[in-house]
Amino acid sequence: MALSPPPVSEHIALDGRLCLAANRWGARRAVAAFFAAISRLGDGLFWYALMTVLALTGGVRGAAAALQMAVTGLMALLLYRVLKRWTRRPRPYRGCAGVIARVPPLDEFSFPSGHTLHAVSFSVVALAWFPLLAPLLLTFTVLVAASRVVLGLHYPSDVLAAIALGLLLGSAALALGPAPSWGAF
Repeated sequence: MALSPPPVSEHIALDGRLCLAANRWGARRAVAAFFAAISRLGDGLFWYALMTVLALTGGVRGAAAALQMAVTGLMALLLYRVLKRWTRRPRPYRGCAGVIARVPPLDEFSFPSGHTLHAVSFSVVALAWFPLLAPLLLTFTVLVAASRVVLGLHYPSDVLAAIALGLLLGSAALALGPAPSWGAF
């Protein structure tokens, strides 16, 4: 006897329950402030600073990595805007009872998480060029993804989809762009 997957309604309910639990955890002032700061850095500040530092200190490799990250970021922006307009999924604080937006959203819709999509795609590209940045970039990327749910702006499924899309986009950018030259840093 083959087991069938649970109905879609069960997945949607689980998504809402996880979102509500994370958002309630974010009701603690220190937790909300921490994740609000991470989210704000994930708006682009962290990534623009990283690209600038790589371009200024990483020589030709750093400039190439920064340029590839910038092009990847533009592609991520176009992708997430198209998907948001197409899916028009309401943010959890609008569609899930008890979820509170702990910071103002940058736009109206939830799917996918643009912050997470950018963080993952930028990290994939940057780490191909500079693998020693892994502890910093992986930690920051995980925190950005978590912040979106804790702050009540995204469902976990928005973040998981953005992770998958970011991995695909970052990998495509590496396959289509200049190949990283492996070295120390």
